[in-house]
Amino acid sequence: MDRTQIINHVRIALSTVLNRDVPGLTEESRLFEDLALDSTSVIELLMGLEDTIALEIDPDELEPEVFRTVGSLTDYIQAGFAKTAAV
Repeated sequence: MDRTQIINHVRIALSTVLNRDVPGLTEESRLFEDLALDSTSVIELLMGLEDTIALEIDPDELEPEVFRTVGSLTDYIQAGFAKTAAV
């Protein structure tokens, strides 16, 4: 899955979690400050992404930096796919 596809999945998952469209979403969009995510919505976002992109997310690997921006979350997901492909 390429970066554009991952960002599209993140956009869909965010729309679902936030119950609204997220127009103008960019890699620089900040998840907490710009989109008003909270700890509960982060869990919902991760569960939604696990379901839609079939990537198992290990909560022990998650650092706060992963959730800084859409781009940092996309980087984390891409790294997860790379790990899965290498196994």
